[in-house]
Amino acid sequence: MLLNCDIGESYGAWSMGLDDQVMPLIDQANIACGFHAGDPRVMFNTVRLALQHGVTLGAHPAYPDLQGFGRRSMVCAADEIHTMVLYQVGALAQIAAAQGGQLNYVKPHGALYNDMMRDEVILRAILEALAQSPQTLALMAMTTADNQRLKQLCAEYGVTLLLEAFADRAYDSAGYLVSRSQTGAVYHDSSIIVQQALAFARGQSIQSIEGKALHLEADTLCVHGDNPESVAAVWAIRDAFRKLV
Repeated sequence: MLLNCDIGESYGAWSMGLDDQVMPLIDQANIACGFHAGDPRVMFNTVRLALQHGVTLGAHPAYPDLQGFGRRSMVCAADEIHTMVLYQVGALAQIAAAQGGQLNYVKPHGALYNDMMRDEVILRAILEALAQSPQTLALMAMTTADNQRLKQLCAEYGVTLLLEAFADRAYDSAGYLVSRSQTGAVYHDSSIIVQQALAFARGQSIQSIEGKALHLEADTLCVHGDNPESVAAVWAIRDAFRKLV
């Protein structure tokens, strides 16, 4: 089970996250591309840090929403989404190439990620952008109780699919993340977070917020490096995974 983290979210004079601390603990870096966070210099430095630690590079494109950190849905035509993804991925790909690195996958951010999972038009626009890239790029997308249609569309565009799960979030019985506005949607107890991470790593079922057994396929697990508590949780997950080997 791989660990991925949204990273490179500083911007100008504003510093966000503990990238230096979390980068050595992860396998995949989802690097902000400037539309919701990050800027060219932050992107360059984040790529450099990832390469120093042997971490796989991924692009984290979003709606153009700096003020809302990309968490607000925007009404965009399919061709707008297609080109905004091409633009962001292309920028990060060039920054990576300048340092001898190469992008491996794309994970849309925030509202774009959620909208992609609900709207096939948006998903197709993103998949078309990946299929047209000079690099071979996988799509990182949210796992649910039924991934069949997602798998079909990725196969149609010749794009490899990486199914992502979350150790610190509650799921409903359909395998979707519970809204953060609902009580109990986010776990803060590290023992619960590690327990759910281990269940994904072992291919076991987890418990939905309704109390039902839920089995979710997962190739990679999203972790966070926003604060010392989240980094400590990543350490706990990494230590638990080492004991599985």
